[in-house]
Amino acid sequence: MDNSLPPADELVLVDRELARLDARRSQLLTRRAWLVRALYAPAAPAAPGPRPPVADSTPRSAQNVLLTLGGTLLTIAAIAFTLVSWGSMGIGGRAAVLFLVTSAALAAPVALLRRGLVSTAESVAALGLVLMVLDAYALHRVALPGADGLGYTAVASAVLAGGWTAYGSALSRLRIPLPAAVVAGQLPLPLGVLAAGGGPTAFAWAALATAAADGAVILWTRPAPVRITAAVGAAALGGWALLTGGWLSLVSPWSGAPLLLAAAAIALYTAWRTPAAAVAGAVVAGLAAVTAAGGLLRSAVSSDWTVPVYVLCGLAVASVWLTGRREVPSEARGRRALPDGVRLGLACAGAGAAALGVVWALPPVAAGLLGPVARTTGVWSGEHAGQPLASFPGTAALVLAVAAAVLATVPRLWARCGALALAWALLTALPVALGLPYAATLALQLVTTAAALAGAVRPGPLTRGLRRPEAAPDAGAAGAAGAGRPEAAPDDPAAPAAPGTPWAAWAPSRPRPRASGAEAGTTLGRIAYALGLGSAVSAVALSLDVRGATFATLGVLLVLLGGAAAFGTGARRVVAACAAVLTATGLVAASSAAGGFEDHWTALALLGVTAATAAVGAKARPVALPVETTGAVVALPAFALAAPRPAFLALTLALGGVVAAATAVRPERRRFASWTAAVLFLLAAWVRLAAWEVTTPEAYTLPVTVPALVVGFLRRRRDPEASSWTAYGPGLAATLLPSLVAAWTDPEWPRPLALGLAALAVTLLGARFRLQALLVLGGSVLALVGLHELAPYVVQAVGALPRWLPPALAGLLLLAVGATYEQRLRDARRLRDRVARMR
Repeated sequence: MDNSLPPADELVLVDRELARLDARRSQLLTRRAWLVRALYAPAAPAAPGPRPPVADSTPRSAQNVLLTLGGTLLTIAAIAFTLVSWGSMGIGGRAAVLFLVTSAALAAPVALLRRGLVSTAESVAALGLVLMVLDAYALHRVALPGADGLGYTAVASAVLAGGWTAYGSALSRLRIPLPAAVVAGQLPLPLGVLAAGGGPTAFAWAALATAAADGAVILWTRPAPVRITAAVGAAALGGWALLTGGWLSLVSPWSGAPLLLAAAAIALYTAWRTPAAAVAGAVVAGLAAVTAAGGLLRSAVSSDWTVPVYVLCGLAVASVWLTGRREVPSEARGRRALPDGVRLGLACAGAGAAALGVVWALPPVAAGLLGPVARTTGVWSGEHAGQPLASFPGTAALVLAVAAAVLATVPRLWARCGALALAWALLTALPVALGLPYAATLALQLVTTAAALAGAVRPGPLTRGLRRPEAAPDAGAAGAAGAGRPEAAPDDPAAPAAPGTPWAAWAPSRPRPRASGAEAGTTLGRIAYALGLGSAVSAVALSLDVRGATFATLGVLLVLLGGAAAFGTGARRVVAACAAVLTATGLVAASSAAGGFEDHWTALALLGVTAATAAVGAKARPVALPVETTGAVVALPAFALAAPRPAFLALTLALGGVVAAATAVRPERRRFASWTAAVLFLLAAWVRLAAWEVTTPEAYTLPVTVPALVVGFLRRRRDPEASSWTAYGPGLAATLLPSLVAAWTDPEWPRPLALGLAALAVTLLGARFRLQALLVLGGSVLALVGLHELAPYVVQAVGALPRWLPPALAGLLLLAVGATYEQRLRDARRLRDRVARMR
């Protein structure tokens, strides 16, 4: 029956419960404020009187300290008496002293506990325990001197453990005797085995039995110190037993397997009964079981099958996670066969063993992927490098296949990603594991690339079988589920709210977040794409051994990458398109090398790839920019190949400029492509002039100045507020400054005359149109050219004048400037302002 409420009714119920909670909260806050005032009301000040002297410590604490020190001194005295003064007394005296002192030390805590001196009772009880150990030592020295030391210690520790247990149980307020009994209980079995001459196996069994007893103490005792002590002992002795069992599984499997299985059973039972340690105990049990079963099976197979055997055992243990999820029918419905912590621990142990096997199988994968890249033979030599890791067991491929198949059955995204990676690793490792010939290896790599790229473009089949995200159940459905499932497990996320809460009948459960189908497809597609590109690079490196294989591989990859670019989406399409351009470049380079073309002809062929990408970019809008950028990058090695031949370099640069100019026709590429075309044309002109051995700087600068001035004029025409320095400054400086340097070193007169006339014209234009850049640059260059031309005549005139005349003229000049200083300063400021107001 459906007990769900309509949304409107449910909303009313929610608002009503919230209002009730607010009212109740207000009542509780008011009551709390009254209680705080009643408890912490300020007391009336008492009348001042004489203050009693402050004691350094309370009588009780002083008494405890004194008794503790006394107990410690008695312990020291007892030890000294037993070790030093023991031989000076007879048998009766010795027995009487031991009996009286030990009895007094053990009986004193009873009276101390009645008086509330717990800490002192603990100290005296510790003294009594130490005296019992001394009694055992004294008994061995006097009454049983011929007894074996290990055997006597084992028996004595057992007796002490029993006595301390009884003593601690009788005086339950003491915290020392029971943990001390647990510590003493760790010794009897191991020491007894050593006393009997048992070997490592017998000692491991004794340690395991003691660890099992510690586990029983952990399960069936309450005091925390006792449980902690037992846990430490169980970890130490159980760990020793497991290490011994692991060693025996390697040297004598039939001796180690029973020990490991017994340890696994004990750890599993402890994990089952102790939820806090369920995962850790189950992990230990799972690893012990895998080691035991793997050791037995390993002894029956060859060495190549050792790791696969352990992997299969690990997967068998990990399968408990799936079988444990089934519910026990009828009367035990709602309870799983194994607790979640136990299932998780076993699954982690089995998965860890399988993961170690997968790691063992990875070297053939690395060899198959990176072996062709590390070339040891010449390109197109027809020789093939030796297969690396030829002696590695071929069962590595089986391990990868089994692991991939197991992960493929798990309907989780992480498992499907792992299965995809392992399937690719299997195909990559097969040539190494099976020793396939060259042709088969290359074909398998191309097939792997094709399959990976196909999965990247259409990841739908890869997501088949994955669990779809579940929508959160509505309130009514959740309430019905909660009302109909009172026996739901506490760790079940769909369990209803606790009874007694006002929303117990309708509180919705929190859904577990899961990846959507689109996100799963995207993730798997990206992984497949990365794996496919890795296989493609390896295939190209491998194909360089044979010329025909190179062309075949590059052709196949060009088709595959082109298809991925055509049918892919997002970043995968972009990367595929760029990879296709690089593959086409490699194909062109290989064709040029096969035809025996020289480098400069190869450069022209590579420039054809750039032109093709520019043409394709005009049509392929989604990937136009990455494709054109990759084509532009391809032009760089083309220029480098043509560099030894200046004439071909100039031709290559000019052709590149033509391609850039054709690209600039498109509005979205006009800004960048136009500048690129201009730079390439300029570089082509300069290279051609250098090839003709032209040394006149104007031949190099005028091709820059004229277009720059035209561009500046157009910009000023479009934006009259633009600065003349931005519009005309670069173009004028490109010619005037190099020509000025050349004129100062030129002994002839035509260059200075032409430069002076040009500077004069620029200066007049700047003054006429009020352009600051033209006026400053033209005037500066004109002044420097005039100074250069008049300098010889000035030197001659100064040399012909009397020596007193130059200082006199300088003094007159200074007097004139000083007399009209204010006027000259105003003129300079006026000139500066006029120049500053220019554009």
